[in-house]
Amino acid sequence: NRFIMPHGLTIDSGGNVWLTDVGLHQVFQCTPEGKVLLTLGEAGVPGADARHFNLPTDVAVLADGSFYVSDGYKNTRVVKFSATGEFEFQWGSKGRGDGEFNLPHGIAIDSQGRVIVCDRENERLQLFDGSGGFIAAWKSPQLGKPYGIATAPDGHVFIIDGGSPSVRPEQRGKAVELDASGTVIDTFGSFGQAPGQFQLGHDIAIGPDGAIYVAEGTGARVQKFVRRN
Repeated sequence: NRFIMPHGLTIDSGGNVWLTDVGLHQVFQCTPEGKVLLTLGEAGVPGADARHFNLPTDVAVLADGSFYVSDGYKNTRVVKFSATGEFEFQWGSKGRGDGEFNLPHGIAIDSQGRVIVCDRENERLQLFDGSGGFIAAWKSPQLGKPYGIATAPDGHVFIIDGGSPSVRPEQRGKAVELDASGTVIDTFGSFGQAPGQFQLGHDIAIGPDGAIYVAEGTGARVQKFVRRN
């Protein structure tokens, strides 16, 4: 009875678990055993100020413990907090321009310190510096609708394309690997129920051994992928 609808899941460098709960409009930091270390937002109360969220989607944590929250389904913003949970700054509003969002859904920090946001309904990734300054937008048919994002130590970026119901089933979902400049290196997976296929791929993560994990919404499962030798 702690959560209503846990949505985003992030593990920081210390092994702590970060959850966003879109039902409670809150963000939690927990130990691996589930002890709550930090709670942000007021339970069940949506808002758009320094102490409230409105359906927050994901968290990205820096090495110093400070973190970014994509406050995404309603507020279309990214919010930066200190390691102790103090509000620092925010950026973003509804729109299609640089630094604007239409559902910031996933968020990650790459090896260069860039903040990369899945601007899902605008079908693009947006890149920012640590202060929220716009750097670039990556958009291509191969990206589709980026739902979740993970970054690798070599600078590569992995996203899961959740797909759009408006396109044919065979075009609806895949995982995409990009290099640090945004060039697509590889894609894998397709729409379907078989192993290696996705039904609403919703989030993606990279394990310490480089394995890729994809969580599916409609498919209600997690799949693990490893590179072929």
